[in-house]
Amino acid sequence: MAKHDDNDEPEWIRRIKSEGAVPLLEPDNCPNGWASPSGDIFKVRGPEYFTTKLKVPAGEYLLKPLGFDWIKSSSKISEVLKDPNNRIRKVLDNEFPEGNQPFVWAFNLQLPSKENYSAIAYFVATEPCLEGSLIDQFIKGGDGLRNSRLKLIANIVKGPWLVRTAVGEQAICVIGRALSCKYCVGEKFLEVDIDVGSSVVANAIVHLAFGYITSLTVDLAFLIESQTDAELPERILGAFRFSELNPDSAQSFEASSAAIPITSSTPPGISFWKSLGQGFTNLLHPGASEAGAVADAPQVNGTSDHADNVENTKSTFDAGHRRFCSIEWVNATNELIRVDEPGSFEDFKHIIMLRTVVNDLRDCNKDSTFSLSLFVLHADSFS
Repeated sequence: MAKHDDNDEPEWIRRIKSEGAVPLLEPDNCPNGWASPSGDIFKVRGPEYFTTKLKVPAGEYLLKPLGFDWIKSSSKISEVLKDPNNRIRKVLDNEFPEGNQPFVWAFNLQLPSKENYSAIAYFVATEPCLEGSLIDQFIKGGDGLRNSRLKLIANIVKGPWLVRTAVGEQAICVIGRALSCKYCVGEKFLEVDIDVGSSVVANAIVHLAFGYITSLTVDLAFLIESQTDAELPERILGAFRFSELNPDSAQSFEASSAAIPITSSTPPGISFWKSLGQGFTNLLHPGASEAGAVADAPQVNGTSDHADNVENTKSTFDAGHRRFCSIEWVNATNELIRVDEPGSFEDFKHIIMLRTVVNDLRDCNKDSTFSLSLFVLHADSFS
């Protein structure tokens, strides 16, 4: 059982924790840093979940927090633990020259951006996993099993109401069903490269949120989903908090020749959502594109003039309507309005909710749909 407040941890672990681009700080005060939040803030399936549907505080992690990297590169960052120049690998190779290294996990969130940012959380197993255990099955199993089991719990601890509402409280998803994941498994490590931009929904939300990243505090927890009574209660593998990250503080990273770069194609329809995300970011966070916060998306609203922002964003919604659906919004008197064509933006007062239901592009084998709620501010709100 991992105790992340252990004061007797080895020197090599303390060194890895302290050498990242952003510092390890206390959870309650970690500006432009990372921390290890308490496991009890996350709710997981309890011991009788399949009967009672009750979730319980998660308790301590199964793995020990090892480090955090906030890095960027000229290409998408992947398979970092295969790179002999990776800082974690170098410490482990020096500390355990005869082998017998502890097992390391890495969760690499590849953010959709021109700068190819990655937020990577590392964890280490303090005890060998039991043969046949859920962790053992996950490590030795195929990608199908992993995609159906690996879960993410996300919580916006602090941030603009807009972002907190878009993400929701304790948002939970099975990552492999929502995003493209690549699993890199070595003798003493397992790395999950999570392409956030592979989901049209996640891509749009990240583009929206990235403009506020310097004011966001986010908790992320990873766990293997329990699907039978014998596997309950669920346990968190590891969790981390990042707070008020500054894009400029990200370290530049270039893979060595020993590491294999990965390229990914853009899913159908993603350019539309990139445009939509850019439009929201520019409307809600003027100047974000000029600052490079969402530099990879097309310039939907490339001007600082509020009237032009509103008109350009209206055009984006018009295009979205014709392609996907009609639009609903809540007016100033909290009435739900549904129209076959988006109304004039002069009718929108202060905060408006737009909802669209689109075909689920994540799974071509299903005719499922999902809802995406997005929020905009009327131009008068900026005056």
